[in-house]
Amino acid sequence: MTLYKNIFRLIFAVAILISVSTANAANYEISKIPLERNGYNLYLSCLKVAGNAPTKNILLIHGLTYSSHVFDVDIADYSFAKFLARKGYAVYTLDLTGYGRSDALNDGFIINGDYAAEDINAAVDKINAGKIDLLGWSFGTISTSRFAAKYPEKVRRLILYAPIFTGIGAANVTTPFHNNTWEHAADDFQKLTNGKIDFEIIDPAVANTFLANCWKYDKNSSPNGCRVEILSAKSNRLIKLENLKCPLLIIEGTKDDYINRAALSDAVKNLSADSEFVEIIGGSHAVMLEKPFYKKFRDAVIKFLKK
Repeated sequence: MTLYKNIFRLIFAVAILISVSTANAANYEISKIPLERNGYNLYLSCLKVAGNAPTKNILLIHGLTYSSHVFDVDIADYSFAKFLARKGYAVYTLDLTGYGRSDALNDGFIINGDYAAEDINAAVDKINAGKIDLLGWSFGTISTSRFAAKYPEKVRRLILYAPIFTGIGAANVTTPFHNNTWEHAADDFQKLTNGKIDFEIIDPAVANTFLANCWKYDKNSSPNGCRVEILSAKSNRLIKLENLKCPLLIIEGTKDDYINRAALSDAVKNLSADSEFVEIIGGSHAVMLEKPFYKKFRDAVIKFLKK
């Protein structure tokens, strides 16, 4: 933890100045939308360019440990949410039950992929915009795919970014909450052989803003119910593409160690004619934020959404 805190102290002051400058370069409106499910208040927000009345809507769903702030890393032009807003979208983000700015859980085992799918359903119903575009990252690909399979009439297009097709290996999860650390939050970044973050791939200001936001919004713990599903046998299928009826984009980086390559190969072979697979060579689990690759990621997403 000390290593990342020291880097953070040296760089974050500059990062803040860059972030403020970027925020002042364009005007955005962010509104919180009241949402309650099962007695828990959930954090649902909408971001759009100020003064716009978007006719396109997209909902972004976060992954296993860290909440929806991951889509709005507001350094230079790295905010994926603001990029989509500039492309004419009303960009909705949701913190699932027990995560981030949503109400905390007493029992972190309550939420899993199926429970999260119903959180998404509640958010989509609240948005009430007809068929919606949907993107899930990492574990978010499990929850969004289950939502889309159960409620196909509510989904226009689905993007599975860094999909977790199967369990990554059986392991017992014995505690209801995960112990979040700076080191863990940095695990999605590509590393050098000495274990340090590769700042040729991830901009230092981006890395440290991401880490600071994890500490700010997610603090030192997050629910472990979804982790039970991920830490299951590799034979356990977590995403069943045959149950999906909407056009689908699968997008991933070739250096993403969380992806079951055999399952990915099978998935690509069975994609329908209106679906796509995009592989970003050299990208990792965090390709959305990686300096050499984030624009390729965005171009692929927008190209798919425009169809």
